Amino acid sequence: MDRGVRGVMQAIVTAVSSSPRHSFSKPLRNVIRLLAGLGVEGDAHLGTTVKHRSRVAKDPSQPNLRQVHLIHAELHDELREAGFNVSAGDLGENVTTRGIDLLGLPAGARLRIGESAVIEVTGLRNPCIQIDRFQKGLMKAVLGKDEHGNLVRKSGIMAIVLEGGEVRSGDVIRVELPPGPHRPLEVV
Repeated sequence: MDRGVRGVMQAIVTAVSSSPRHSFSKPLRNVIRLLAGLGVEGDAHLGTTVKHRSRVAKDPSQPNLRQVHLIHAELHDELREAGFNVSAGDLGENVTTRGIDLLGLPAGARLRIGESAVIEVTGLRNPCIQIDRFQKGLMKAVLGKDEHGNLVRKSGIMAIVLEGGEVRSGDVIRVELPPGPHRPLEVV
C-alpha cells in the first residue's frame, strides 16, 4: 500500500482497463488515455451519448454520464474473502483504486488523477444480471444494506472526463469536493 505523509494511506490507482468490445470484463492495460467529454480512448463506452446497450435501446440521445467506471480494490478484497475469484478489470471497471471511499463521495466530486486527468463523479453503477453470469452469486455479494436497511450498491461509481490525460497504475488521486450541501450518489 502506498503511504503518504505521516503514514496516512494515499489514494492511488492500482490498475487500469479498457475494451473496444461490449464485454463484461476489461483487459488490464499499462496506461489508458482519458479524452475530455468522451471517456476512455478505445473503450466501447467512449462518447458524448450513452453507449451501454440497455440505455441506447431506451434513448440513444441521452448524455453519457458513464464515460469512466471506477471500482475500489477494497471491494475485490472483500469479494475474494467471500470466495469469489475477482481481480482488477473483471467487473468492467476502467480504473481500480485503493485508499479512497468511492461510494462515500458526493455527486459532483472531482478526482484529479495522475499529472493531468480530471473526472467528475456522476453517480453509482447499478449492478446487472451480467455479474451473476460472470460468477454465480456475485450480484448478491455486491449489494448490501446500510444501518437503516437501505440498499447499498458496492459495484463502483461512474464519472465523466473534464480534462484528459494518461492514467496508469500508481498514479495518485486527489479529491476535490463540490460546494455543499452535498448530494449523495444515485444510480446513473
